[in-house]
Amino acid sequence: MRTLTLESLTEPRVEALGAHIAGTLFPGAFLALFGGLGAGKTTFTRALAAALGISDAASPTFTIVQEHEGTLPLFHFDAYRLASADELYAIGFDDYLARAGVIIMEWCENVPEALPRERLELHLVGSGMEPRAATLAAYGARYEAILETLEGFPA
Repeated sequence: MRTLTLESLTEPRVEALGAHIAGTLFPGAFLALFGGLGAGKTTFTRALAAALGISDAASPTFTIVQEHEGTLPLFHFDAYRLASADELYAIGFDDYLARAGVIIMEWCENVPEALPRERLELHLVGSGMEPRAATLAAYGARYEAILETLEGFPA
């Protein structure tokens, strides 16, 4: 595992981070998002989706998952209302893992046992108008390569 911490992330920088990471993704990529309410998970996801050519990526809190077609298919999960990974698997999570799209999941702290061994984690801290801090953790060589592209990420 390799980590990278970014400090003083304003909302525009969170959006820039999402757009940057979108350009590094590959079929089968898994992004696990962690952070409290207002930390920037949905802001990050919308920017990532927009960079993939998707304009309507809202948080799927009540539907659990939304599918979007872009330059890569995007499967946007929100585990906020889930009590266990069993609920995730009950809606066909295994099928999504086998598809050639990108999975991005908010509220991964609710279903840590469902996370694949290889993934990119984004831990956001902060809320409101205050700058956030983000720690990215790469599990696997393909995700470590993504972190390398973030060295010197724009201030």
